[in-house]
Amino acid sequence: MARLWPLPEDRILLMGILNVTPDSFYDGGQHARLDQALHHAEQLIREGADILDIGGESTRPGAQEVPVPEELDRVIPVIEALRRHFDIPISVDTRKAPVAQEALRAGADWINDISALRHDPDMVRVAREYGAPVVLMHMQGTPQTMQQNPTYKDVVQEVYAFLEERIRFAESHGIHRLLVDPGIGFGKTLEHNLALLHNLSRFTELAPVLLGVSRKSMFGHLGAGETPGERLEGTLAAAAVAVDAGVRILRVHDVAAHRKFLTVYQALRPKREATHP
Repeated sequence: MARLWPLPEDRILLMGILNVTPDSFYDGGQHARLDQALHHAEQLIREGADILDIGGESTRPGAQEVPVPEELDRVIPVIEALRRHFDIPISVDTRKAPVAQEALRAGADWINDISALRHDPDMVRVAREYGAPVVLMHMQGTPQTMQQNPTYKDVVQEVYAFLEERIRFAESHGIHRLLVDPGIGFGKTLEHNLALLHNLSRFTELAPVLLGVSRKSMFGHLGAGETPGERLEGTLAAAAVAVDAGVRILRVHDVAAHRKFLTVYQALRPKREATHP
């Protein structure tokens, strides 16, 4: 049984981001060494992370694909070291079946696949054999191409239909522990991102929703920070929208700030009365 599955019903979960890459858009290079990664992981755990998401390949716009051996060298030592000292659930952020398989062998629990099981056909086998929960994310194109004139007729309907089809595909291959992520910033303009955020509650009809908007460029376009380091307030505003829409997991860089925000915001929100037939 994977850690943290089924999801607890009594709280919104925080997934702390641990990028062991040299080129991620916000914290690239800061945690590339094993000692740096472990120090940051310990900090995220102290701050209240419910799960750690460990990625060895940047998926920022224009990022180049990382060879499997290099990605393995980045993520496996971190997962092994964390598992020796902590029981926290671990997600591996990868599109590649060999990386996912070795990560699960090393003690990871979840697969966070930005390609929604499309990049590597063998990912289906790995997820099924290990019984791992899988995050299915929408992305138009690839990280190399996704921001080159992304176009939709109806972004909400098209993303919904895509995720619905990916759920059917996964379930038909024996994978039933599923979450969905509308993929904010992955092949979307500001207008597309806003439309998806305005309609987040629709996606909760499909599966538990994970939302990753932490410090993204859309907040700069909205006047809430030109650089990633200036976008915490915008990120927290989006978290409020996510809470109201029924999102179950927030994938964030700033665990402590989100933990404080959730504690206060949920205390201030009016209690919704149960409805009875």
